[in-house]
Amino acid sequence: MVSRTERTPFAAWWWTVDRLMLLALITLMLAGIILSLAASPPVALRLKLDPFFFFNRHVLYLLPALAVMIVTSFLSSRQIRRLALGVFVVSLALTVATLHHTVEVKGSHRWIVLFGTSIQPSEFLKPAFVILVSWLFAEAAKKPDVPANTLALGLLVGVVAVLVLQPDFGQTMLITLVWGALFFMAGMRLIWVAGLAATAMIGLAGAYVMVPHVARRFRSYFDRASGDTFQIDNAAESFIRGGWFGRGPGEGTVKGVLPEGHGDFVFAVGAEEFGIVLCLVLVALFAFIVLRALLRAMRNDDPFACFASAGLAILFGMQSAINMAVNLSLIPAKGMTLPLISYGGSSMISVAYGMGMLLALTRERPRAELIVNPHGPALSGSLA
Repeated sequence: MVSRTERTPFAAWWWTVDRLMLLALITLMLAGIILSLAASPPVALRLKLDPFFFFNRHVLYLLPALAVMIVTSFLSSRQIRRLALGVFVVSLALTVATLHHTVEVKGSHRWIVLFGTSIQPSEFLKPAFVILVSWLFAEAAKKPDVPANTLALGLLVGVVAVLVLQPDFGQTMLITLVWGALFFMAGMRLIWVAGLAATAMIGLAGAYVMVPHVARRFRSYFDRASGDTFQIDNAAESFIRGGWFGRGPGEGTVKGVLPEGHGDFVFAVGAEEFGIVLCLVLVALFAFIVLRALLRAMRNDDPFACFASAGLAILFGMQSAINMAVNLSLIPAKGMTLPLISYGGSSMISVAYGMGMLLALTRERPRAELIVNPHGPALSGSLA
């Protein structure tokens, strides 16, 4: 047991970090291991791989993800801003590189190979983007004469432009929603609300007209007879077949036919084998993390920490909600992972990075830090 009287960095971290939130995040990671073991073997066998190929890689990705989350949770607000700036610049450069140096997969250029490993740089772009936009909105709140809101809008336009060129409309929608939520927190006027809503509708209509696979997804969702709804139909049916308590570990059938049963549709696999009860537990864990983070953000006097922790929580919650809604056939397929549950190294490590920053920003700053800085912990918006 770590004593409160210890003066080590670990002791200071242990007594200030939100241990309940940390426990909930680790529980999701453990749930991801169980669901990967249930869902991934049939996918591997269809690809003529070792049955535990994806499971072994899932566990392999989980170890650095856990390390990233813990290490990042030790950082100060200033260190978080510095790191986010570096991650954003590198991720944006790699995302642009995917437009020219990668092979098209399922109609998009999202992956790039570095040192023999496939990486989706847009995954790392998201949490870094939230931090930088939060910093700009915090500066605008403290210094109205600084054009921080304009810079935040420019940042959004630049990131959205790159994502649309891939194209990746799921990530585009997610980033835009989080940006809009933060802008709303910053006190945007109703004219901005109308303008953003109109822009979003125009962008959606443009995607429908100009991008064939987006049009197919919408048509197949609203008219099941017009397109291939095999994955969505089977995923939705799995909740009925599983019932409240599931058919039992290894007894599911949907994982044998879903190409993305270990990825985007792992929630449906869990519903069939472990039941709706497990799904409700997962929903409760996601909701607990998001609501607890938002509550802590409301109580934070530092504008940057308030915006950043709220933004990271909304990003985490929206991505979870979109994935689960797709599995339940409530919205068209988006190709978005379930955080910390779905298979995917880029997604898992980037989510862990974001949650590490969330844990750091919601820490209760020790009294010693307040004595060293009587004006509060790192209130300056400087990145230096």
